[in-house]
Amino acid sequence: MLMSDKPSLYLIPTPIGNLDDITIRALKTLELVNIILCEDTRETSKLLSKYNIKNKLVSCHEFNEDKMKDKVLNYLESGLNVGLVTDQGTPLISDPGYKVVEFIANHGYNIVSLPGATAFVPALTISALAPSPFTFYGFLNAKKNKQFKELESLKNHPYTLIFYEAPHRLIETLNNIKEIFGDRKVCVVREISKKYEQAVRGKISEVVETDFPIKGEFVIVVEGANLEFDFNSMSIVDHVDFYINDGNTKNDAIKLVAKERGIPKSIIYKEYLEKKK
Repeated sequence: MLMSDKPSLYLIPTPIGNLDDITIRALKTLELVNIILCEDTRETSKLLSKYNIKNKLVSCHEFNEDKMKDKVLNYLESGLNVGLVTDQGTPLISDPGYKVVEFIANHGYNIVSLPGATAFVPALTISALAPSPFTFYGFLNAKKNKQFKELESLKNHPYTLIFYEAPHRLIETLNNIKEIFGDRKVCVVREISKKYEQAVRGKISEVVETDFPIKGEFVIVVEGANLEFDFNSMSIVDHVDFYINDGNTKNDAIKLVAKERGIPKSIIYKEYLEKKK
């Protein structure tokens, strides 16, 4: 969609700790817009006060986002430009805003997203784990049984994984990751961009035994799964089941095994069906 001359909804990143971490463009946009949607007017007021910006603040958070969609559309239809910020970081990244953005985009208005602060990028780059490719997951489910299911679905994921976590759940979540993934390398980063920023690296078992303050905002960076294995030590059935358990269909798993072993697919298929009877 090309930008039109219609009013726009601006997604404006705010600092994740250090108030100096805001772009000149973000400050200009905060001054430009007529309305600023924010999670907590008290938090956003601190930022605006520092830079002497005086604009109308309207509360928009996860509990009223559905109701705010129509209000935002009314603002835009009235010719007003709207800014959207969250308490910290880039809107929509483990923060509210998606429902509003989807609704406004479906009504043909411009969505302008500014680049800026977000916690997972600096956490990844200081983790000393492979920076590319990576998968940002955000918060795992707080309920243990649901978290285990999420982790089970990710345990064979080969890319570096990034999670956010609250301080009171940090150690339990690390132990849950260890139980499902094994004792992998991780980096736990706290208080990014703040005075007491800290990165704790090592195996999960080492990190949970390290003495560091369980306070502030946490990012967990976990090395991806090492899927290298010697298929020659596996039976054909086990080899096929390995790929099925990794999320492939039976037919796709048979194709992969046939390719890796240099055996016709029909032979793999026949042996697999016979052994599975």
